[in-house]
Amino acid sequence: MNPTGLSASPAGAPAIPHLAIDPFSYGFFDDPYPAHHEMREAGPVVYLDTWNVYGVARYAEVYAVFNDPQTFCSSRGVGLSDFTKEKPWRPASLILEADPPAHTRTRAVLSKVLSPAVMKRLRDGFMAAAEAKVDELVARGAFDAIPDLAEAYPLSVFPDALGLQPEGREHLIPYASLVFNAFGPPNELRQQAIERSAPHQAYVTAQCQRDNLTPGGFGACIHAFSDTGEITPAEAPLLVRSLLSAGLDTTVYGVGAAVYCLARFPDQWARLRADPSLARNAFEEAVRFESPVQTFFRTTTRDVELGGVVIPEGEKVLMFLGAANRDPRRWEQPDSYDITRKVSGHVGFGSGIHMCVGQLVARLEGEAVLTALARKVGSITMSAEPVRRYNNTLRGLASLPVTFTPA
Repeated sequence: MNPTGLSASPAGAPAIPHLAIDPFSYGFFDDPYPAHHEMREAGPVVYLDTWNVYGVARYAEVYAVFNDPQTFCSSRGVGLSDFTKEKPWRPASLILEADPPAHTRTRAVLSKVLSPAVMKRLRDGFMAAAEAKVDELVARGAFDAIPDLAEAYPLSVFPDALGLQPEGREHLIPYASLVFNAFGPPNELRQQAIERSAPHQAYVTAQCQRDNLTPGGFGACIHAFSDTGEITPAEAPLLVRSLLSAGLDTTVYGVGAAVYCLARFPDQWARLRADPSLARNAFEEAVRFESPVQTFFRTTTRDVELGGVVIPEGEKVLMFLGAANRDPRRWEQPDSYDITRKVSGHVGFGSGIHMCVGQLVARLEGEAVLTALARKVGSITMSAEPVRRYNNTLRGLASLPVTFTPA
């Protein structure tokens, strides 16, 4: 870095600020908001010297990168690793780590499997399961909202909808955690996750095979598309695998974020109780406010101008979704949790062609849980300090001790 902290740019272009922020450090994970502010105020594009990557933290630039997949590609990896320079730790995702036209074909299959019409068929069952879960927790009174609700509810409905066997489901959340840790740099979190990955990977690989999936579930439906030639038999298990991580982590962390918000902001909890139809928006606002998925990388396929500066070809660009979702250039009072906010346009599930494939499932489950809470719970209070779960990509809690009183 030169003494001014600015890198040279083409003649006439503004310089790119160099920052010493490490977005994969424990200090950053504990409280990313000062660094988010620093990056947004430094400029539309910054350079993070710790990992030699470009960063975008303002909403406009994050949105622009998401919505130009030809220039900012995913096939070279959506983590720090560049797949043209090193081998992926597992076979690349046909959804997350693919570009058009290959991505277009496989994404079309998942869009049919997880269509709004399919969600409508699942709705009543998901709602009933959420009510039963909340009844059970209200009867208990005090419990931990992360394992007992944010994890327990999705695990009670999603694996069945997918068609997984009952045995071995304890591997699902560690597997999703592993995938998102692996997007980070070669730090302790990534290395430990990959070292421990063998049993989780073995379970997932086996479960994604056609013979292990129950008829009528999402997984069997994906394999059926290999019979019509829309995907190959070899691609089908990889697409089921994409659904395994996409359909669970976003929901677990999203539900955890929503309960955490409602416990901290009693005025918003009162609003939700008064009008349970706000449940879906309350979940959506929690995803904006907490941004369970914090970051994703892209790789430039050409020299590109962004925010008035030029990023060369072959460079990693780190998008800060959490920072974009609290950018005052885009949101009024961005640091407030407001369940009546017009929240459409947030990038908590991504944006563009790579928008989270599990988002419809996550939204249905989030709405189901918050609707049940609004109807059945009188008060939510934190009974001890929450404990953060550290992950290179995901932001959420490992523990959230709460007490529910009946409505």
